[in-house]
Amino acid sequence: MPSHFRTALAATAAVALTGGLLTLSAGSAAAATPLAPGRADADFNHDGYADVAISSSHAYVSGHKNAGAVSVLYGGRSGQRTATYTQNSAGVPGAAEADDYFGADTAFGDFNNDGYDDLVVGAPGEDVGSDKDGGTAAILWGSASGLKGGTTLKDPRPTKHDNYGAPLEAGDFNGDKRDDIAVGTTSGAATVDILRGGFSSTKGGGAGSYTVSPAVWSGKGSGIKNLHSGDVNADGKEDLIVNGYAKNDDLDANYWLPGSASGATTKGAQRLPAGFITDIGNTDKDGYADIVTGLEWDSGIGHTHKGGTALIIHGTRSGPASGTIQTFTQDTAGVPGAGEKNDWFGSELDLGDVNGDGHLDLIVGAPGETVGSAKATGAVTVLFNKADGSGITGTGSVFLSQNSAGVPNEDEANDGFGSEVHIDDLNGDKKGDLIIAAPWENGNGAVYPLLTQPNGKSFKGSAGVYVSTVGISTAGTPIFGHNMAD
Repeated sequence: MPSHFRTALAATAAVALTGGLLTLSAGSAAAATPLAPGRADADFNHDGYADVAISSSHAYVSGHKNAGAVSVLYGGRSGQRTATYTQNSAGVPGAAEADDYFGADTAFGDFNNDGYDDLVVGAPGEDVGSDKDGGTAAILWGSASGLKGGTTLKDPRPTKHDNYGAPLEAGDFNGDKRDDIAVGTTSGAATVDILRGGFSSTKGGGAGSYTVSPAVWSGKGSGIKNLHSGDVNADGKEDLIVNGYAKNDDLDANYWLPGSASGATTKGAQRLPAGFITDIGNTDKDGYADIVTGLEWDSGIGHTHKGGTALIIHGTRSGPASGTIQTFTQDTAGVPGAGEKNDWFGSELDLGDVNGDGHLDLIVGAPGETVGSAKATGAVTVLFNKADGSGITGTGSVFLSQNSAGVPNEDEANDGFGSEVHIDDLNGDKKGDLIIAAPWENGNGAVYPLLTQPNGKSFKGSAGVYVSTVGISTAGTPIFGHNMAD
């Protein structure tokens, strides 16, 4: 439900250190060149191929339940290798303990400006000294061999909140060309601590921190639900989107906090439509980044539609509140299927250039979708941009489930296929590939990397990535794939 009084969804994560190579059927792929700055793809080893960080924050590690782990799918021309990191991995701060939830949220950026993307990982259940569930976050540093070692990010205000470390987001909020890190909490003060860029693998923290207080409820089960960043007003400074329950009406809301010379600020903040999941990108080539928001609910708040909705709120010079809004549902012309109660269309989404035409496309997850007799098996829809790049359209959309050609496995009840989705160019062919999670597959979770084929509208994966692939324990319910790094 979109209300402050709904039951909060549980956090998730898990794993142990391992490695392997996953080979996927690929179209021809040219030699990769380094990915451009400001891209949407992480590249932890700077080899020109996208890498994907995948969480299982409920994983058992060395017998400790819910200790949590993060696995990385390293892209490559001929296949993808995997590695898994926990708080027991060499160089990673801390130790795996019960209910740490390492990997509950993650974000990437080049935090020390060495050309390698780094990964910040939250463990919001970490006990810090005598502060039970105080929470923590750590940067895992990129290198030629991938993520290597880590540094703890000190909580600047530990007495003001608990569960520090989730949600997380990276962005250059003051335009100084250095990645800052925004850290929210889901318990205590409804604030976002922003750690200024200039981080170091030897000295740790950056150039200080500051705190912003958006107009959302605080307290247990409230607080900051989600964060995202992008330059919506094209002023050269990234803005921060904050999700939580609005103080004035108890309903889910997103707030746009503009970037400024001093960083993200509530001055000039604008309330936007609800929707827990957002992404930001220029979908219509007008120079302003647009905000894509998913509303999985059937009713109860503005812009909802039976089965779920995806909105595109177009950016403008004065911010998103004055921008036009596009609405996509499973009842939109050209979009396959039909809106049905509890499809949860829009519960996950991501932007990327799927067909390599230089324009952003959109993938939308509907993990509650029933296909045939398989209830809540889940599905995704890929919506493409127009040929001239003037905007995303329902025309020519592609529907995928685990029974679709090229998708490994098969539709089964309650898999939740589409609970997490990403678009990343894994093989360097300039087409964004689909990475789709089914976190409840066989009670453990699975992730399916699907390479975009030369025609730009069909997809193929020869194998999935399972807990056995990455060395995660099957004890408990790992929920492998519940989160991928933004």
